[in-house]
Amino acid sequence: ETDLFADPIVYKSTSPYQKLTLTHAGNDTRLFINGALQFSSLDEHRYHESLVHPAMSLHSNAKKAVVMGGGDGMAVRELLRHPNLKEIVLVELDPMMIELFRDKDELAKLNGFALRDKRVRIVTDDAFTWLRESKEGGFDIAIIDFPDPNNFSLGKLYTTHFYRLLKRALTKDGIVSIQSTSPMFSPRAFWCIAETLRYESYFVRPFHAYVPSFGEWGFIIASPKDLPQWGELPSSLEYLTSELLETLTVFPIDMQVDLDEIPINRLDNQTLVRLYEEDWTRMHR
Repeated sequence: ETDLFADPIVYKSTSPYQKLTLTHAGNDTRLFINGALQFSSLDEHRYHESLVHPAMSLHSNAKKAVVMGGGDGMAVRELLRHPNLKEIVLVELDPMMIELFRDKDELAKLNGFALRDKRVRIVTDDAFTWLRESKEGGFDIAIIDFPDPNNFSLGKLYTTHFYRLLKRALTKDGIVSIQSTSPMFSPRAFWCIAETLRYESYFVRPFHAYVPSFGEWGFIIASPKDLPQWGELPSSLEYLTSELLETLTVFPIDMQVDLDEIPINRLDNQTLVRLYEEDWTRMHR
């Protein structure tokens, strides 16, 4: 199995939900889920700063946040830079992820021991089920950090039904930030997520950032209310600046598509999974 990875494997295990592999070489630790890279410690700050801080800049008084997915704790780490947040709920399907990134010091260091912070409450549950059955709400910020929609189990987390449930859990001016795959490698899938949110009456602001381990990567900010201009960012970031943030909403021609041809992703069609597979196959022939 070591032949499948460029760096030495330092940990591997299979949970009831997925296969987790960690590699390490020099100062680079990498997490793979089912063989797909989830982060490199060398550049994950670009991804997680982009996922969290633009959304936080749009809400001047956020008190309560939820992170769905993101069991590595790095999105939580970025949220904890904002002292106004009083409570962060992390909803993670796989308890093994929590055991690794909360309980093992060498991995918990990567997220600044965020999952041990007293402001963080961890729920181990399927996010779709939790949203549907939990009575919890009042979230000012929702950070959605699911894997790419490469199968129907994941595709359901990007559907109109999911976004309808999510809106129910938000405050009236809540802000959502969603990792939305690569607009370079899978542009139709990226814009399908945006159009699905618009269909559910969200205001949306798509943007992209360059993460060396992944290439150009896409994010979508959404809200039930019209989105204001970017606000202030924390001063201690390693990647984002206010000047850079202004440029990230500009998409080159080769990341754009004809939106009239982009379908809406529903539970009964899961068209996003098909678009994702077709785009990635075409890009990697």
